[in-house]
Amino acid sequence: MTSTSRDGLNIVMATSEAVPYAKTGGLADMVGALTIELTKLGHHVTLLMPGYGGRASRESCQPAMRFSVPMNGKLLDVTVEEEREPAIGVSPRLRVLFVRYDPYFDRPGLYQQDHRDYPDNLERFVLFCRAVLEIVRRLIETRGEKVDVLHLHDWQTALCAVYLKTLPHEYKGLDQSKVLLTLHNMGYQGTFPGEEFVKTGLPSSVFSPSDLEFYGLVNCLKGGIIFSDAVSTVSPTYAKEIMTAEYGCGLEGVLASRADGVKGITNGIDVAAWNPESDPYLPVQYGVADLSGKQTCKRALQREFGLANCDAPLLAAIGRLTFQKGFDLLIDVIPELLSLDTQIVVLGTGDHHLEQQLSATQAKYPDRIGLHLGFDEQMAHRVEAGADMVIMPSRYEPCGLSQLYSLRYGTVPIVRRTGGLADTVVPFRPSTVKSGQATGFHFIDASADALLSALLLALHVYEERQTWRSLIHAGMKTDLSWSRSAKLYVDLYRCLQRERREN
Repeated sequence: MTSTSRDGLNIVMATSEAVPYAKTGGLADMVGALTIELTKLGHHVTLLMPGYGGRASRESCQPAMRFSVPMNGKLLDVTVEEEREPAIGVSPRLRVLFVRYDPYFDRPGLYQQDHRDYPDNLERFVLFCRAVLEIVRRLIETRGEKVDVLHLHDWQTALCAVYLKTLPHEYKGLDQSKVLLTLHNMGYQGTFPGEEFVKTGLPSSVFSPSDLEFYGLVNCLKGGIIFSDAVSTVSPTYAKEIMTAEYGCGLEGVLASRADGVKGITNGIDVAAWNPESDPYLPVQYGVADLSGKQTCKRALQREFGLANCDAPLLAAIGRLTFQKGFDLLIDVIPELLSLDTQIVVLGTGDHHLEQQLSATQAKYPDRIGLHLGFDEQMAHRVEAGADMVIMPSRYEPCGLSQLYSLRYGTVPIVRRTGGLADTVVPFRPSTVKSGQATGFHFIDASADALLSALLLALHVYEERQTWRSLIHAGMKTDLSWSRSAKLYVDLYRCLQRERREN
């Protein structure tokens, strides 16, 4: 990867998870898809991840580097492994490297076990961040490669920006590399007790309110926001929302203080993996030109979840069962929905209390409610194909993916008007219906009443078959690919490059 096309950039993508290697949420989907799309656009990408235990690809890796990382007064020996034929996609412009240190990363979970964070998460990702920068330094100094952009994701990699700017003498040669930090969810900031700051190895002066200190805590995300050259997030609306007290999670002032603001770029999806015309997980495939297969998928989904074989509207909810996702609002309206002759399928896992409530409700209505506690990727495809509508009542949603999959599969989304949900679902209105642009339904307040009102409207429109079909067609014809979004990231990378040359 020492040579590039004339206009190609060299990008290092540092992340704590990426499909197909490790996943807890949308971060993994975004990084995996963006990485591949960037290589298709002619850019070179080095994907850096922790070498978690249980990776199916571990046997296909070979040692690429070995070095020591300072940690708590000791030197920890790290091995960097390179995947011979990347499972994410084979391309001469792609390289996948894993930072392997088994005492930290060979564990059952990525960040936690039994719903509890690992107590040494700070040390784990300090090690990863310092390893990332050492790898970049070696690529530049030893292999003669240039690194145009170091693209970081969330708090787990945010400290890379801090080390780079506060310890430049340790990372010589990286001064020409620009740093972009993408915020996927402001609710997760990587905060730790102040007394643990010493574990970062940073100068004590950095533990101040103007830098990493946050009400006595170490805040990794705050440091990344302050020290990165640019900050982005995963939808334009979320970029605006996080500037407010309601959504900024305490860092709205830090974000607002950036003169260049926060760039919002909406996520796309992998349209090859999520394609009802070729999806191998469906009982039958279908497309916008012939929707008959969708009805077959609905019948199959009813059988799979033990629901009555009937024409009742089938509503679905997929995702983490959390307060943020608004599943408590859904639980509140289930009795009303069932009184209207509907069926409901829920797929997900999360908060134990919400899981119990859903289980108890499903036990009362076994032929009306289908429930799978856990996550199953193949089942998610079948639910998207078989449902008539998908419900996403999120209190906040940086981007969201389920609504994008739903649009692709002709399943009409009912969403709260927030973040990426507001950006990607065109609400049902007389004007949008007339223009053929409407793809779903919005509601504003994070309340059960507002959700129910939107659902009642959707159920009413469902009976108007021609109008409903227009919603399906508009959704399925929406461009949801990563192509457009990846080009916007490239524009941002190039803007950073111009700033470097001007300075």
